[in-house]
Amino acid sequence: MTGRRLRSNLTGYAFISPFVIGFLCFTLIPMIISLYLSFTKYNLFAPPKWIGFDNYIKMFSNDPKYLHSLKVTLLYVFIGVPLRLTFALFVAMILNTKSRMVGAYRTTYYLPSIIGGSVAVSIMWRNIFSDTGIINGMLGFFGIGPVSWFGNPNAALIMLITLSVWQFGSSMLIFLAGLKNIPGEMYEAASVDGAGFFRKFFKITMPLLSSVILFNLVMQTISAFMTFVPAYIISKGEGGPMDGTMLYSLYLFRQAFMFNNMGYASAMAWVMLLLVGIMTGILFKTSKSWVFYESEGGK
Repeated sequence: MTGRRLRSNLTGYAFISPFVIGFLCFTLIPMIISLYLSFTKYNLFAPPKWIGFDNYIKMFSNDPKYLHSLKVTLLYVFIGVPLRLTFALFVAMILNTKSRMVGAYRTTYYLPSIIGGSVAVSIMWRNIFSDTGIINGMLGFFGIGPVSWFGNPNAALIMLITLSVWQFGSSMLIFLAGLKNIPGEMYEAASVDGAGFFRKFFKITMPLLSSVILFNLVMQTISAFMTFVPAYIISKGEGGPMDGTMLYSLYLFRQAFMFNNMGYASAMAWVMLLLVGIMTGILFKTSKSWVFYESEGGK
């Protein structure tokens, strides 16, 4: 190898080294250690003790709170993600109309996504739904008694789902980009043929936007499974009331850093990875029947 080529290769290695080092130190090696710890009993203060599959068996046979957190998380995902995507698509279609102030509208609607996942917004959300918050104030204006959002587990979960729907900005922007790529001539031709709004929506918009819907659906499903900050802030780390906001990631955090059950928490993390992988695989498998691929003749 010539000196010039060696220097060229070294330059390339130098440019990719930050990613390689970061991937090894903060992703691959921690994952391997986590996989090993999932088969051990480890409390941070004593060496890990190998216990085989006991952590995995305990999850599904001797830990009702784990199963409850799994149920709450699945409700959060299956209700929150469709609502969020529906609302994002609705707003994107509004912003796709011709308007002089459309730029300002897009910025305003995207703001919740910029700050939506922060601790500050979660605290604000908790204050809005408090007994003396603005939501109960509005209900009182219409003669409706105050709702104890933090005293009812179902209401607390609805509050969390509402917060997730409010953070629709990133999905909305992707939908908006997809809507911009649909040729306007197709709508004009449909109008000439007498098609109404709903016919054009279901026969033109939805098929041509289906690949964008799939992308948003996969990304938002993964994100929903990993939701942690809102549940932690709103429930003050307890997952209450009555474990109504005990999302999977919050219960995993409590096992790891409050009860020092690192082995059990590692096993939970790997089960979550498996769940997310299965959900993503199902979405891609079923997408063949509802996603429009122009290169495959519409299938």
